[in-house]
Amino acid sequence: MELQLSSGSGPAECELAVSKLLASLMSEFPDIKIIDKTTGIRSGCFRSVRISSESDLSFLDGTIQWICKSPYRPHHGRKNWFVDVSLCHNAETEDFEEDSVRFETFRSGGHGGQHVNKVETGVRATHVPTGISVVCTDERSQHMNKKVALERLEKLIAAQNSDGRRETDRSNWAEHNRLVRGDAVRVYEGLGFKRVE
Repeated sequence: MELQLSSGSGPAECELAVSKLLASLMSEFPDIKIIDKTTGIRSGCFRSVRISSESDLSFLDGTIQWICKSPYRPHHGRKNWFVDVSLCHNAETEDFEEDSVRFETFRSGGHGGQHVNKVETGVRATHVPTGISVVCTDERSQHMNKKVALERLEKLIAAQNSDGRRETDRSNWAEHNRLVRGDAVRVYEGLGFKRVE
């Protein structure tokens, strides 16, 4: 399971809250691993952090509230700071394995002299899980056309996976603007970031 902790467009105090929440969660769930992080304005603070865990942390999906006087602006009246926790979407990717490719052969025109249209040298390769297929008639032998078709198909699957990951990253990043203040799923207090709810 992957989660994103985000300060949204909040000030440095919210970025500090992300850092403190991360430390608290890593202490509570030792299997948490940091996947990605965006540093904040101040040292040791994070605008966002993406984490993964084997534990089911879906109960954290929502808003975390931190009640504390600003450590950066002592005369500032505000003392409620918020962090958005959202479940990350994972890109659907397909592994490319030769076992998942179906080959069809056919007679192809072109180079080959007297053997043109007599031998099935053209190859159509179809990646069964996705339905993506390529045709190769560039080479004189079926064996070479099969090899070229496999290389082309592997590149297409890799490009599709890359596009899917980019779209998922964009979707996860859009969650930064989702921060809703109030109705917190957890509340922490003070510079020690002690959980009170």
